[in-house]
Parts: sequence; structure tokens; C-alpha cells
Amino acid sequence: MKAILLVADGMGDRPVPQLKGQTPLEVADTINLDWLAEHGICGILDPIAPGIPPGSDTANLALLGYDATKVYRGRGALEALGAGVDIRFGDVAFRCNFATVDENLVVVDRRAGRIATEDASKLAEALQGVKSDAYPDVQIIFKNTVQHRAVLVLRGTGLSTAVTDTDPGEVGLRVKEAHPKRPTLGAKTATIVNELLNKFHQILKEHPVNQERVKRSLPPANIILCRGAGALPEITPLASKYGIKAAAISAIPLVRGVARAAGLKLIEVPGATGSYDTDFMAKAKAAVKAIEEYDFLLLHVKATDIASHDRKIQEKIRIIEKIDKMVGYMLDNLNLDET
Repeated sequence: MKAILLVADGMGDRPVPQLKGQTPLEVADTINLDWLAEHGICGILDPIAPGIPPGSDTANLALLGYDATKVYRGRGALEALGAGVDIRFGDVAFRCNFATVDENLVVVDRRAGRIATEDASKLAEALQGVKSDAYPDVQIIFKNTVQHRAVLVLRGTGLSTAVTDTDPGEVGLRVKEAHPKRPTLGAKTATIVNELLNKFHQILKEHPVNQERVKRSLPPANIILCRGAGALPEITPLASKYGIKAAAISAIPLVRGVARAAGLKLIEVPGATGSYDTDFMAKAKAAVKAIEEYDFLLLHVKATDIASHDRKIQEKIRIIEKIDKMVGYMLDNLNLDET
């Protein structure tokens, strides 16, 4: 028996007053999902444990059958893996955001208006070659991924993941300094991070891309926020764990990183962007084709989660209906006796 695990990231919701107390999922036209609910088995899952809200990293690890409390070593390394960085044991990696701050380093926009990937790439290029004066022997790897997202990897001796985030997590708060969580472990790493982010800020605020964004009344991507210091996890590949051949379809670095860590084959789908404009039907067609070769496929959709973060109710309804059409295509083109 084969299986496709479709993860509609962030599709669940609370009742919304603007929808007369219904959720976007209740309002959306979902004839195919309704059919699955009627003819399948429904349930509620606590990916980590009851009462513990799962992050995208730990949740996807759990959905693949891993105990996140045992194998999880921080988000940053999974993001870096998914971004194609050749991360090694001993490296320390961070998930980063291009963000907007005012002159007092108070966060105005944690995603710099969801800056276009093309503009973010130009900014990332300007940050290449920046070194730590305090520890010049430490190699610095900075890479942007999709829109505002990026990764920072530190490579050298004596580094530790035991450092706090610089991302305050909310608009209206000042950017934090990184601090060691334990005095004997994270001091070197925290020093490097604080030095780098200050240098990055000086470069970014003067960059032509940001000057042009200000002229167009767009939020400048003038700061890098770091969170989720992580190291490469030691995970038994899914193939060895369950004796199956597995693959994944996702455009989001974090999920791609989880898939890589679990030994899943990443299937590239033209038009899959990880955002509102992703080609949903192309992903559905790729899934149908992939399951001919693989026993298990992780099919991840991010747009529902983005709409939730952006508080775009109608956009979320539209995305859910597109997901429903994906499901309809798969139901029509899969052998349901085998999948």
C-alpha cells in the first residue's frame, strides 16, 4: 500500500467574526476534501504532546514518525539543509529574516513586506565576505532562500547552539542581542552573531535596493533577524526506519530540510514557489507521477500558513479551494486501491 501525506500547513483556524463565527475551512468550497472526510477516517493528532504547540520543524518531524523530543537539535540546521547548504556536524545554523527596523532598531516589519526573492538575493550578495573581527577564523555562510527567508551558518571550533534569538518575535519591539544560554558554551557564538548583524545592518541600510524601496514606500530590508540556532540532527533515514522508498514535494527550505534529514528524495516541481502564486496543479500532477515510483510521498503546501500569518481571510479561503482541486485531481488519477 502506498501513501501520500498532504500537509496543508496552517489550514486549521479559529472561528472568524468576519465569517459569522465560521472558519475559512468551513466557508471554503471543498467538495473533494468533504468526500475524503465522509469516506475516510478523521481524527485529531497532537504531533508532539497534548498542550505543546508544534513548530513547523518539530511537527513535520513528528508526522514522519520521529520523536522530536529526541532528534530535534534546532531549526536553523534544517533550514540550511533545505536551502542546499552543505552543513556539517559542528556547524551552527540560524533561520534568518530580512526585516525592517526604525532608527532605534525597533522592528517595524518582521518580513520586510515579504520582499521579493530577487531583491533579497541582491541584498544577500552584498553580505558575502563579511567576517568576524573577533574570530576571523570562523567561516561565515549567509544565503537567502524564499522571499524574506535566509540562513546563517557559522563554521569553526568552539561554537555552540546555546545562544538566544535576536528576533524579538513581534513588531514594535527592539531587536535583541544574542546572549549565551550557558556562560561556558555560547559566549563565542553570541559575540560573532552580534558583530555580524551589526555589520549587516550597516551594509543593508545603505544598499541601493533598500533606497529604491524607500522611494516606492516599501519597507526596506535593513536588518537580519536570527532565531532557532541549530545543529545537524542525527536521524535514521525513513528508508531504513520503515523499509520504504520515500520522497517529498515542497518549496519551503524548512520542510525540504526535514525531508533531506530523513533521507527523502526531493522532487523539483516547476512553478512551486512556496507562496500564494505556487502552481497547485503542477504539484498535484507531480505527486501522481511520483507515487508510481515511491511508496510514500510528503506533499507540503505553505500558502495556507502564509495567509494565516498575513491575516488574509479571503486569500486563505481561495487557497483552501485550490488545495481542494489538487485533491480532486489526485483522487481522479490515483489508483485508490493501492494508494
